[in-house]
Amino acid sequence: MSGFKSVAVGSVVAVSALALLALGACGQKAADGAGPGGGAPPPAEVGVVTVAPQAVGLATELPGRLEASRVAQVRARAAGILLKRLFKEGSDVKAGQALFQIDAAPYQASVASAQAALARSEANLTQAASLAERYKPLMEANAISKQDFINAVAAQKSAEADVASGKAAVQMAQINLGYASVTSPIAGRIGRALVTEGALVGQGEATQLAVVQQINPMYVNFTQSTTDVLRLRKAVEGGKFKRAGADGASLRIVLEDGSDYGQPGKLLFTDLTVDPTSGQVTLRAEVPNASGLLLPGMYVRVRLEQAQAEAGIVVPQQAVTRGSTGDSVMVVAPDGKAMPRPVKVGLAVNGQWVVLDGLKAGEQVMVDGFQKLRGNAPVNAVPWKPAGSVPAVAASAAVAASAPASAASAK
Repeated sequence: MSGFKSVAVGSVVAVSALALLALGACGQKAADGAGPGGGAPPPAEVGVVTVAPQAVGLATELPGRLEASRVAQVRARAAGILLKRLFKEGSDVKAGQALFQIDAAPYQASVASAQAALARSEANLTQAASLAERYKPLMEANAISKQDFINAVAAQKSAEADVASGKAAVQMAQINLGYASVTSPIAGRIGRALVTEGALVGQGEATQLAVVQQINPMYVNFTQSTTDVLRLRKAVEGGKFKRAGADGASLRIVLEDGSDYGQPGKLLFTDLTVDPTSGQVTLRAEVPNASGLLLPGMYVRVRLEQAQAEAGIVVPQQAVTRGSTGDSVMVVAPDGKAMPRPVKVGLAVNGQWVVLDGLKAGEQVMVDGFQKLRGNAPVNAVPWKPAGSVPAVAASAAVAASAPASAASAK
């Protein structure tokens, strides 16, 4: 009986030792990262973009504000009672079109009075000229004194001066009479009337009656930092970029609702002075507005293209790591290993960085999957898809996650 117990105990000890050895082997395999089949784990999938040179327009979006190309304040230059408003508020008016009528009766009386004074001066001139003409042969024949002739000639010249003054008075009276009819100085769109019929205007100062604005074309004023301006100029002078268009820049307007205004604009000038408080320089562009869609005072976004890179390289912004020591990207080599690469970036274009130096055509740049990198282990590069689409990495993860569930259901 004791012999049987000894054999049983020995068997249990042997089985336990074998079990411990098996568990140790499994633990070692798990520590080594071996897969279910006993091999190495699959390389991590990362999203990459393949670098390809392309023509890139270096455009920036800047906030701007619209302004009428011409603004004229319609004012009363004649004092009097406003009798009529001769336009429809908010309508388009032509240059010289009558807008208001001021009581003209006092000015008509002034014109009549000036004309009467002129007629009196002309009659005096006729009389003085006739007397001087009659005295001339008498003075030559010594029938009258020379002094009498001189007095006659002086009277004639004085009458001529009175006639000239009378003509000027008539002209001034007619000008004042013309001011009673207030006309538009420019062609454009007129706003609301600032006074009503029956108001006394022009008494002591030129009363503002309305405002006319020319809204075709429109001006858009916007600002750009001097840092961007200087960097762009250096790149153009260095031959990395070329100027966009014959005028040096092309321009588009983005409305407040995000839609693109159909008509392109034209850059007119760049201010010579930098604002010392903000470090910004002011620019002005001209935009056609035949439809009248654009209105003065509207805030818009100005998409300004000042230069072009003929063979530019662009990468998504999330692919670039920016730091105090410089910018870098992760490049997947042909052997599948991802290595950091220092690069030099320029301007941002539509959510992408323009890479000036550090990359070559055909290289693969990582965009996502950085958290999956394990030291110097190789990776599996798959094409990166922007947000809004289903990336290949996410699809693979979904398939891998569904595999154990399928296996469990099959069991």
